[in-house]
Amino acid sequence: MQVDLLAGTGHRPLAIPRPQPTILVFDSGLGGLTVLSRTTQACPGAHIVYAADDAGFPYGRLSEDELVIRVLAVMERLIARFHPDLVVIACNTASTLVLPALRARFAIPFVGTVPAIKPAAAATRSGMISVLATPGTVARVYTHELIESYAAHCDVTLVGSTRLAGLAEQALRGEPVDDDALLAEIAPCFVEAGSRRTDVVTLSCTHYPLLLERMKRLAPWPVEWLDPAPAIARRVMQLLGSPDPASTPCPDATAVFTSGAGLSGPLRIALAGYGLAQVAIEPMPLASGFSSSRN
Repeated sequence: MQVDLLAGTGHRPLAIPRPQPTILVFDSGLGGLTVLSRTTQACPGAHIVYAADDAGFPYGRLSEDELVIRVLAVMERLIARFHPDLVVIACNTASTLVLPALRARFAIPFVGTVPAIKPAAAATRSGMISVLATPGTVARVYTHELIESYAAHCDVTLVGSTRLAGLAEQALRGEPVDDDALLAEIAPCFVEAGSRRTDVVTLSCTHYPLLLERMKRLAPWPVEWLDPAPAIARRVMQLLGSPDPASTPCPDATAVFTSGAGLSGPLRIALAGYGLAQVAIEPMPLASGFSSSRN
């Protein structure tokens, strides 16, 4: 069964037993911070846990079977530790593959992140859209089914960036990112055909909005950049119910890493800027038998 952009539509709003529900936002790395920010705004009274499986990053190096096994194992540990009322899978690569297995294993609702192809097809005026994603997301059957279902009338360019997520992580850690390297990753999104050219680009990896202002500056021409984070936050709020107007932000938001090897001083400052002053390590090394090939 397909999952749409607002994945989790099969669940009715929850009757939350606690005044401050716990929301777990999960990603392979730091890209889910873009979703976390919007979710925190939409659910100001929630207890937020941000979990980064940095020991497994990038997920594109894992086969599909390995990715399912990895995410299920990490999620088992995180749910046992934090007991979330709802989980956001803030990762396109994982969402397009692992959501059915997660929903079969756990009783709590999962909200996924998948390429915003339907809204891109609705927004384009030229009929030319680009899907900027990881190689794994570009290759997924699910992604191609979305195109067939919602954008068959459009010229769709699939761009599988091998470096952009890593560049976003570098930038957030305070490391320099060269403009030429960034431009090389986004340039294939910009296509001209006669008098028409690309006018909508979907940011189909949650890391990419971390670099959005720089991508806008470097783009050959202006386009509409689609970030799914606002829609995901709205779906979370629908499932949890409207926040109490009197609620105040929960002060104990936590960031959890499965490795923590890249936790530099600048990154800790950046995490604090997202409200994640507390940082914890839940060690889960990637199994040595996992492949290193990119899918």
